[in-house]
This record gives sequence, C-alpha cells and structure tokens, in this order.
Amino acid sequence: MPEIGLFPLALVLTPTERVPLHIFEPRYTELIRECIASGEAFGLLLEDQDGRREVGTLAEVREVVHVFADGRMNIVVEGKTRLRVVAWTDGRSYPTAEVEPLEDDDAMSPDAETSEQALALFRRLAVIADADVDEPDGSSGSLAFEIAAHVDFGSQPKQELLELRSEPDRLRRLTELLEQALAAMTREREIRERAATNGRVTQG
Repeated sequence: MPEIGLFPLALVLTPTERVPLHIFEPRYTELIRECIASGEAFGLLLEDQDGRREVGTLAEVREVVHVFADGRMNIVVEGKTRLRVVAWTDGRSYPTAEVEPLEDDDAMSPDAETSEQALALFRRLAVIADADVDEPDGSSGSLAFEIAAHVDFGSQPKQELLELRSEPDRLRRLTELLEQALAAMTREREIRERAATNGRVTQG
C-alpha cells in the first residue's frame, strides 16, 4: 500500500471539487512543494473538534496562484479519488500514512428518478442563490459528488457523503441535504424581502 503525505484540515474535499487553499505552515509548504515538483497527489482529511478522520480524498494541485516571499502559497486543489488510512507512519515533518482506495461496495447505479430529483433540487438552489454554475452530468461516475462539490453543506454532512459506499445511498442522502438547504435559503430570502418593505408606504 502506498505511503503519502496528508493534510488535515477543517474541511471536506469531495471528488471533482476544486477549492482554494492558503498554505502557511512550514511542514505543509514542504508537502505542497514536493507534490508540485513530483506531480503527485496528497491526502486531504477532515480534522475538527471530533478528531482526525481516516476517510479522505486524494488532492491534486491544479494551480499555484501566488507564492509569497516567506514561502506561503495560495493554490487551487482538485479532489480525485477517495482514500482510507490503513496505517499511520512517521519520519516526515508532515503527517503520512499508508492508504488504500475507498471503493463502493456495489456497482449499482441510481434510478433515473432519483438522479433527476437531485438535479431538479440543485437547479432550484442555484436559482435562489443566483449562482451561475455548470450543471453536473455524472460523467465522473458519481453525480452525488459532482453536485456536492458545488454546495456548501458544511463539513459533517459532506464527510457523511464521502464515507457512503453506494451511489444510490449518496444520492438519497444528497437529496435530503438539498431539500434542507433549499428550505433554509427560501426562508432566508423571504425574511430579507419582508425586512426590505418594513416601514415603507405603498402608494396606490
């Protein structure tokens, strides 16, 4: 099993997702510089008040936006395949571990109705958020991850999706999350619209 460098962060990176990162700790600037030089990926794991997870995502450096004089970097990374830590190792300044790919337990495809429901909710959410994003098409092999890459559900729900090992299960859970997000954003918009009319006189 390969040994790779790991970058624990308080965020979850799903496959196909791109996120900007500001690298400032010396041990992680070392890791990223090595990955840039070799073209190899590193592992990104969620670490928060509940500890460090053992299921994460391989991340590739897609763009070096800026390198500061003191060595700090602004980069953009993209999530590739999922990984699971098999054994923690040491010997480097940054965390390392032997990892293995996290595969789905089955190759079942979600039914068309479930996929279309998730896409319909995503479209409605994009309209409310006034977001101009390309519609996911499932070309990566997981429509659920492609949609999740565009919505900020928070780290815990995204970690839950990352650990699910069935695409139908991921899409069902994603649909629930999208419904919750849509309801919350709809309420927020209604509150803003009501607040905007408070104290105003409408002339007839």
